[in-house]
Amino acid sequence: MGVVRKTKHLEQLLQVFRQSSDAKSASMLLESFNAEINKSTVYRMLEKLEDDGVIHSFLTMNQVRFYALCNGCSSGGHVDSHAHFQCTTCKRVTCFQEELDLPKPQNVRITSAHVLLSGQCASCLV
Repeated sequence: MGVVRKTKHLEQLLQVFRQSSDAKSASMLLESFNAEINKSTVYRMLEKLEDDGVIHSFLTMNQVRFYALCNGCSSGGHVDSHAHFQCTTCKRVTCFQEELDLPKPQNVRITSAHVLLSGQCASCLV
């Protein structure tokens, strides 16, 4: 599919991801745009960005899909393998920057891994 052209709305969406290390759900993104961008456009842009290896998605504790910037991925595939963290108190979702060492079992090829860790973030521990 791929992002063909850089539109104002696409740039706004990317800016939201660049301004914070937190992952975002589609509903959070829609709230931040104050109805300036319609729902179907946001979902279409998220799908295109994920296809292009710009962002990746994963499910949280409540089975809500969150999105975050990729590191080193491309339209050829997602290559970053890191864990995600969701605070059980404030519900904030972040990506850990540390790469995971995935097992290398024989006779299989792992193409993706999704690890969600949960607990309390530093802000909620105090």
